[in-house]
Amino acid sequence: MISTADFDSLPGIRESWPGPERSLPLIMEPVSANANIVDMALAHRDDIRDRLTRYGGILFRGFADVTIDNFHAFMTAVSDEPLQYLERSSPRHEVSDKVYTSTDHPNDQEIFLHNEQSYNNTWPLRIFFHCVVQPAADGGTPIADCRDVYRRIGAQTRQRLTERDYCYVRNFGGGLGLGWREAFQTDDRTEVERYCQRHDISYQWTGSDRLTTRQIRPVIRRHPVTGEVVWFNHLTFFNVHNFGADIAKTLLSLGRDRIPNNTLYGDGADIEPEVIAELRAAYESEKVVVPWRTGDILMLDNMLVAHGRQPFKPPRQIVVGMTEPCTSARKEGPE
Repeated sequence: MISTADFDSLPGIRESWPGPERSLPLIMEPVSANANIVDMALAHRDDIRDRLTRYGGILFRGFADVTIDNFHAFMTAVSDEPLQYLERSSPRHEVSDKVYTSTDHPNDQEIFLHNEQSYNNTWPLRIFFHCVVQPAADGGTPIADCRDVYRRIGAQTRQRLTERDYCYVRNFGGGLGLGWREAFQTDDRTEVERYCQRHDISYQWTGSDRLTTRQIRPVIRRHPVTGEVVWFNHLTFFNVHNFGADIAKTLLSLGRDRIPNNTLYGDGADIEPEVIAELRAAYESEKVVVPWRTGDILMLDNMLVAHGRQPFKPPRQIVVGMTEPCTSARKEGPE
């Protein structure tokens, strides 16, 4: 069991865990009902960041008058200015300055655990969620410690995937998934090509409006602060077999050039369904669901902790912001 005993207590803040068997997330609540979350962040910035690096996730609950505007201010106070959401894989829209809807996927669909933009060469080190309207039912945010996910995966599977990397394949213009204009936030094909060249993405145009991209990425990274090995990738999330045998069969029957997202071994071979099942089970074994209350802010280290979404009954409004761009070597070995 992780303990906060290694840290001095913060004046005016209660710290606790969701339950006796859980280590995620650390919960920080104000002693005073009138406490302002931005003032607290400015006063305790270093302490909050130290705890985040140790634990991976902090839930700030019970602060007064949390709005989208002071959510933005909180992110800036405790981290940095929010980042623009580029190379999109999820439908979102901007609700304020670089604050976005968490996703516009239909409410009845699960979103599996993943690390935000781990398929990019540069990704946000921090990700923040704010509950504007709590769900009518369900709709929690599952999270999982990626250090523990890594340890749960069998040694042979880890070695095979670490040695071979994985390839993320996207097909735009086939009638499914995001179009390339939304994904790259431009109408200019030349700008898309320049982006791909800058970010180690191969691309091929087919006809007037079809695009296929491939990016080979590692499955593990070392955390830039702690040096720990983390399971950090979208391999499971985007693989067709992650959706179950029936959906995988349907998608594959459409033709591989119409599947909007899929993952392969780095050498182009198919990843076996049993490998995806093993990886999915590792995530599920470490999953903890964070239920939402209006006003909550959840701060995650995006490399240490993966996140997802439960299906929900509307209404529900969760907004998201990302900070601190992080870039590391393309491939880093295990301990």
